[in-house]
Amino acid sequence: MAIKIEKKITGYNVVKPEDKAAPAAAPETKARAAEPRQAEVIQMHESLERPEQLIGSTFKIKSPLFEHALYVTINDIVLNAGTKYEQRRPFEIFINSKNMDHFQWIVALTRILSAVFRKGGDVTFIVEELKAVFDPRGGYFKAGGVYMPSIVAEIGAVIEQHMKNIGLIHDPEMSDSQRALIAEKRAAYEQAAGKKDEPVAEAAKGDGNANGFPPGATLCAKCNTQALVLMDGCQTCLNCGYSKCG
Repeated sequence: MAIKIEKKITGYNVVKPEDKAAPAAAPETKARAAEPRQAEVIQMHESLERPEQLIGSTFKIKSPLFEHALYVTINDIVLNAGTKYEQRRPFEIFINSKNMDHFQWIVALTRILSAVFRKGGDVTFIVEELKAVFDPRGGYFKAGGVYMPSIVAEIGAVIEQHMKNIGLIHDPEMSDSQRALIAEKRAAYEQAAGKKDEPVAEAAKGDGNANGFPPGATLCAKCNTQALVLMDGCQTCLNCGYSKCG
């Protein structure tokens, strides 16, 4: 069928098959626009810009390997502030000390860790990687009787504590039965020590080591605490309940 054009042509375009379907889809688009808008959840990624202000925490590390203490500052970024999706994530880390002997590797470590934090995703793996670093000269015991294989491992422990504080890592909860079992084993150990040697029993009733466990307790391979005692021919931890006999 021929169409007569009576007006001057000012422009033209080619009509495609999908253009014909567009008018039919218009009502559906309006219906979607009428739906309530969902919250846009912001995820951590490397293109996220640093805000002008960050919140964080500073931890002090006093190691016998260093003359001066290390001060570890971890700053967090708050994602989706004011919504139910609000979350704090580590964004950068700084380590400061009067001791300049290890300045180069400390700066390198903080820059790499900050880059990993800003990359986003699951960054909790950093904790295990750092805590697995051993000093060839040997580790040391920090306050509380917890063994640290190296200063890098203690930095990892500090990062772990910070992640626990902001809810990124959660401690496994011990059941009531596990707590009762540990208390029962400790009471049995102190009773057995009392029958064997009264002075040992009096010491066991006291403060014991720095963590309050009986004197003579050795290092537990699971929780790195001096709470491993020999009971019925089996090494048993009075802190976490670990036993070599299962």
